[in-house]
Amino acid sequence: MDPQEPPVKDLFSKQSKEYARSRPTYPRALFEYIVSLVDARNLAWDCATGNGQAAIALADYFKQVVASDISAKQIENSQQRSNITYHIFPAEKTPLEDNSVDLITVAQALHWFDFDQFYSEVKRVLKKKKNGKSETGGIIAAWTYGLHSISPEIDKVSFHLYEDILGDKYWAPERKYVEAKYETIPFPFEQVPAPQFQIELSWNMLDLVNYFHSWSSVQKFMEKNKHDPVSDILDSLEDAWGGKDRVNEKRKVVWPLYVKLGMQ
Repeated sequence: MDPQEPPVKDLFSKQSKEYARSRPTYPRALFEYIVSLVDARNLAWDCATGNGQAAIALADYFKQVVASDISAKQIENSQQRSNITYHIFPAEKTPLEDNSVDLITVAQALHWFDFDQFYSEVKRVLKKKKNGKSETGGIIAAWTYGLHSISPEIDKVSFHLYEDILGDKYWAPERKYVEAKYETIPFPFEQVPAPQFQIELSWNMLDLVNYFHSWSSVQKFMEKNKHDPVSDILDSLEDAWGGKDRVNEKRKVVWPLYVKLGMQ
């Protein structure tokens, strides 16, 4: 990278294995809807792919998927498919050809980018409308998810960790875009309405604890204080789960998804 360029944020390499194991998976209905908007299914670019979660889903629909990330460690933990090629490059500077991509996806990462540079790159590589006809051309789909919900008792403990223990001191400033449901994030495209989607998983208490450890703010806290902040809520979390005898019981965990869709 040019030393004059601003540094690219990479907050997830240190916990790449935890991230791969513990991050929520996106619903099939989300991909079905996004893909239904695309005219052709030749090439999809999953930008900031992480461990390739979205890329794996896209591989079922597209002839070829390019999955990119700035973190080599994240990609080391990715799942392989014959029609997915993984690359290490920043979102703002890609080797992709002009007017070549049918769909660009950005899962839980758009808020980290340099918006002007990334959107310039999107407009360069995304397919244009054909001869001014009504076809949509290329589509960009970006989404994020908010704080999970399980039960009022457990949610209270989760929020205590999220806000009171971690808060602004350990969460990056870009988190404000997620908390605003991506409603304030710049998005210079002709927007397409999206239905409501949510993630639903069945987790026990250990699954939730592992998820907490994948948070960049938890890793930052541990690095600075040499102490695991999740340990401070374990007793309260266990009580909220129903006691020691019930921590292995599965509970439904729900995350709201906030989706931005745009066409070239």
